[in-house]
Amino acid sequence: MTFQTSHPNLMTVLQGRGIRATFPRKAIAHLLEQKQGAFTIESLSEELPSVGRATVYRTVKLLLEEGVICKLAMMDGSHVYSVSRAGHHHHYVCVKCGAVKEFKAAAVEQLLWSLGANVPGHVVDHRIELYVACDYCLTNGGKIAVCSNRLRHQCWGLPSE
Repeated sequence: MTFQTSHPNLMTVLQGRGIRATFPRKAIAHLLEQKQGAFTIESLSEELPSVGRATVYRTVKLLLEEGVICKLAMMDGSHVYSVSRAGHHHHYVCVKCGAVKEFKAAAVEQLLWSLGANVPGHVVDHRIELYVACDYCLTNGGKIAVCSNRLRHQCWGLPSE
């Protein structure tokens, strides 16, 4: 598995689509570029009280359409988002602490390519989310890491305080 940590310049992506670089959009892009883990649209709205919720939703939708943000379905049916750092990739989600991580695996891509040859028609997209008990939770008895971030899954791997 390969992990990458560089963020795309989100405003450049939006401007490439002909989207104006307004102050609210710049604020959203700047905040997202600082994110190291998953987030909800609600949490973005709370962190940016000067930006309207509708603007946050529309901007996240634009970034999702451009493929620079991923939308993940959690086991409870809720959704979280993360800034894509690795091009085409998949995710694993800890069922105990909610951590979300990206991974790439050549074997998975080969399997999907092989399966696609047996599917009538043309496969246009797919998603893979693996639900796991992460190493941190397994070694710490499933205790959630304590941190100042309200989204606990962003603290995966940090020692509890």
